[in-house]
Amino acid sequence: MLNKIARLFVIKSRWEAFLIIYALALGATERGTHYLHQFPGYGGYLLFFASTGSVFMAGAKILDCLKHEQRAKEAAASSDLASNSLPDLGQGEPRTVSRENRRAATIGS
Repeated sequence: MLNKIARLFVIKSRWEAFLIIYALALGATERGTHYLHQFPGYGGYLLFFASTGSVFMAGAKILDCLKHEQRAKEAAASSDLASNSLPDLGQGEPRTVSRENRRAATIGS
């Protein structure tokens, strides 16, 4: 049950990332307007741009992490496919190969 709830808080696609970045930007601009009212002048402007600038850095980090996770998933899938297509030499436990990997290994050879 907790796993189902935890999956709701995982960013899975770029579309979800853009929605979260948009929500962060709305909150940052709202906070920035409060800074402008509390600190008129250059101090308010600096705090406004600092709060909005942090959204740019956070958004870039979120998008970079999504690309990294996608590459890692592709690398794991290709290494899993390569390791499952090798013949078993009788060392260690017998391998279990999924139906999709078995089909991909026979098509690739």
